[in-house]
Amino acid sequence: MDIVRSMDRDAKPHIMILGVGNILFRDEGLGVRVIERLQQLYEFPGHVSVVDGGVLGLNLLGTIAEPDKLIVVDAIRNGGSPGTLYRLSGEEIPKRIFAKNSLHQVDLLEALTLCQALDKVPETVIIGVEPEDIETLSIELTETVRARIDDLIAKVLEELARLGVSPTRKQDMGMEDDVPCNTCQDR
Repeated sequence: MDIVRSMDRDAKPHIMILGVGNILFRDEGLGVRVIERLQQLYEFPGHVSVVDGGVLGLNLLGTIAEPDKLIVVDAIRNGGSPGTLYRLSGEEIPKRIFAKNSLHQVDLLEALTLCQALDKVPETVIIGVEPEDIETLSIELTETVRARIDDLIAKVLEELARLGVSPTRKQDMGMEDDVPCNTCQDR
């Protein structure tokens, strides 16, 4: 089975969408919440993985060394107004991450750097939003950041389209039009 999978991977690059963050600190959990929503709304081809990376940091090394293309979704503190969307790639990533707001982001950069030792560094794009609150202990996103989830999903879908991937929306497969995001709404 691994041989068949490897041959399929040779035909199409392995793409991973990775959400990172700590869901216990409001907007810090944004990446994980976007992953949950993507999984609720879409079916992805076999060569696309959708992964909740939480705050695993360096423990993600084995995971992020697998794909050829990596799309990371995260809260990005960049001094802008809360809710501002960002797309980081190439040399922008280390510059922004070292000035970041939490340990998991530095660990993510270290894990990407360690991929060089494995000779398997995925082409990486980080998509995120400026958080409003990453210090309050709460599993709920702020209204400002929650309002940007659909925009972040659209950005992820744009990246996938750039890579030649069109996921299938589950409503097109018989689901209702409005799939609630229970983890994204106030309870």
